[in-house]
Amino acid sequence: MKLQRAESVNHRVHAFADVVGNLLVDGFHYLALFAIGGVTVWSAVVAFLAMVEKGHATIDDILLLFIYLELGAMVGIYFKTNRMPVRFLIYVALTALTRLLISAVQAHNHQEIQIMWLSGAILVLALAALVIRIGSFKFPSGRSEGT
Repeated sequence: MKLQRAESVNHRVHAFADVVGNLLVDGFHYLALFAIGGVTVWSAVVAFLAMVEKGHATIDDILLLFIYLELGAMVGIYFKTNRMPVRFLIYVALTALTRLLISAVQAHNHQEIQIMWLSGAILVLALAALVIRIGSFKFPSGRSEGT
């Protein structure tokens, strides 16, 4: 009888700890997502206002806004599905490297080797996105696309 009571108490303690633990993890998860989303929106607005103040937008500025857009979309998808879309991370990296490549080409003191390395990195990321896309098409996991 005492053993059954002890096991019952043990199960209730474990169930309570699971509920509290899940609550704390989910709370942190949502708080962090809102913080990341808020910082992304804040940064995009500040960058946009700087462009307005400057009176024009360069290609670097536009690509920076695309980076913010992709980050916002990533947060939204992660918020809805609890899955990190890996392809979006690759798209952000592609956009960032493209922005860096354009800056390197526009600079008067660019080095050709730097341009080659950046171009190679962009090619590798593009191939990685293609492989992930083909893999998710040929071998669907039953999850949302891009995870």
